[in-house]
Amino acid sequence: MKFLVFGTGEYYQRYKKWIAKEEVVALLDNSPAKQHTVVDGKEVLPPQEGVRREFDAVIIMSFYVKAMKCQLLELGVPERKIYHFYDLRKLIDLDKNRQSVQLYGSSEQELKGMAGRSIALLSTDLALGGTAIALFHMEEVLTKLGYSVVFASTMDGPLRGRFEEKGIPLVIDPNLQLATMQETGWLAGFCLVICNAINYYVFLSKRDLRIPVVWWLHDSPFFYDGVDREIMGRISQKNLTVLSVGPIPEEAIHKVLPELPVEQLLYGVEDVAGSGDMSIKADKEERSQGKICFVTIGHIEERKGQDILLRAVRLLKKEEREKAVFYLVGQDTSLLAERIKEAAASMPEVVLKGPVSREKIGEILRSADVMVCPSREDPMPTVAAEAMMYELPCILSNAAGTAAYIREGENGFVFSNGDASELAGKIRWCIGNREKLTGLGKRARKIYEERFSMDVFEGNLCRYIKGALSEEIVSKEENDYEGGYMGMR
Repeated sequence: MKFLVFGTGEYYQRYKKWIAKEEVVALLDNSPAKQHTVVDGKEVLPPQEGVRREFDAVIIMSFYVKAMKCQLLELGVPERKIYHFYDLRKLIDLDKNRQSVQLYGSSEQELKGMAGRSIALLSTDLALGGTAIALFHMEEVLTKLGYSVVFASTMDGPLRGRFEEKGIPLVIDPNLQLATMQETGWLAGFCLVICNAINYYVFLSKRDLRIPVVWWLHDSPFFYDGVDREIMGRISQKNLTVLSVGPIPEEAIHKVLPELPVEQLLYGVEDVAGSGDMSIKADKEERSQGKICFVTIGHIEERKGQDILLRAVRLLKKEEREKAVFYLVGQDTSLLAERIKEAAASMPEVVLKGPVSREKIGEILRSADVMVCPSREDPMPTVAAEAMMYELPCILSNAAGTAAYIREGENGFVFSNGDASELAGKIRWCIGNREKLTGLGKRARKIYEERFSMDVFEGNLCRYIKGALSEEIVSKEENDYEGGYMGMR
């Protein structure tokens, strides 16, 4: 096979291991800064140049699959030659390309011994993003409730240190990116499997129906653009509990599987601030003498809408901008980040902080005045719940799930998705009414306590876990399930 790989960012790094280097004709990228450079020994070309090469398939290594697929079609690439990283299983032989599995905190024998009485939690990664952190907090609650837990991830990351400190068995199994549950031998015998995110739909398409599964969805419609609807349709509902972090992921999966029963489970956020924390009060009093600090946290990408925030800042009067500072925190290597850096060069009030540690995020939230979530799509941003925990009022796009809990002007603000002028008006009000922000922040804290506290999460989770474990176990005969992959190999 001869492949073109479209995209050299995060998902290229996650999935490149599955493609032999000698099969890669070239890498494609829309970023001028990356074009005509060399990555992993392969030339990076503009798409219009790369598609002139001889190739059998183009693999899109990005969640922006809809736009990138349209771009390829316009360049004359036949649709039958366009694949997404979700489709990699169709292009490779998993049996011949299996990756090694790493165990932390237990031996292989111990893992097999605990399988029959343990719950397995499957994460897409061990990064510090909201989805992995949410599952990490689920592990804490399940352990507190007395369950034996094994945590697994498709890849390593900074969260591993926390599991090692706590002695929680951890499995790094890259094969979870492509394998079905039936093909994941070490899961045989677990009393319950919980997986997060739409990424696990291939995994669920063929599974041992005797083992109850909880599928916890965090994804907005954007993440469904690359899914194979035929494979999604193979997912059996037997012994399957589907939970959604608010209404947005529920609506997203119902566009693909409209009859799938879905219930809602919000995540829990550990209270590291504490209501009425004196250090928060001191920070607020100290910073009241300086500029008002607005903070936006998240990967700089179109979905997160940082460009909308920049347009809103430009609409402020000069004297208003001089009273404020806007921190943009998060991964800043995307094409949008390049454009924002260029625009921010002439905007001294906009400061790009880049990616920071969880500890640093806490410091930033403790010293900020207002959280801004300008997202075009965001099911239930964890950073908003964390901000409210720190008594920060939030300005949210109505495309963010958390906006459903905001009472306008009382405990936060909501603006229409993509409307920079309306967002500028909310920012302007905060600058002109700084003395009222403390009261708004305290009322925002109530949203955290009532919706996102660990106590509330524990109560809701306990109900769903008990329900899943009490499901009737299907017979071995019922476990036979037809299906498979018709690959190119």
